[in-house]
Amino acid sequence: MTLSPILEAPFIVQFHVLVALPALLIGPFALFRPRRDKLHWQLGSVWLICITALAVSGLMIESEIPILWHFGPIHLLSIFALRGVVEGLWRIRRGQITKHRQAMRELWFGAMGSAGLFTLLPGRMMNEMVFGAPSDTGWLIIGLGVIALALLAWQTRNQLPHP
Repeated sequence: MTLSPILEAPFIVQFHVLVALPALLIGPFALFRPRRDKLHWQLGSVWLICITALAVSGLMIESEIPILWHFGPIHLLSIFALRGVVEGLWRIRRGQITKHRQAMRELWFGAMGSAGLFTLLPGRMMNEMVFGAPSDTGWLIIGLGVIALALLAWQTRNQLPHP
């Protein structure tokens, strides 16, 4: 493992990684705790701030496959994340707790799970950081991660009360 790729990256990329780490770590505590209390609200607020900063900073990073200006297909993940933040907030403000919970969990699985796994693609900076050099091991991690996320999402979805 090496930090040199992130240390040599532009500031916006460093900031993006910096807000991704707490979003990744705080999310499960806010989303999967059985009690919905003040701690849930506090962790959820910090998590939403991190997710929003992650999505906005992601829009500022130049795509490796630019289609329109510096935007490429990967920027759609930022749009989906921002949409998820708005939907989750909108649902809770209207007292739709089950739909809020579902929206927030989908946001975590999508933004942190799926998008996070794609950072391990060979040739990407996180792949080099984690494995020390460009490595095809990222494909194995992505495959296992997709299976784990699918199982967790399926289990979580089946635990939610149906409206």
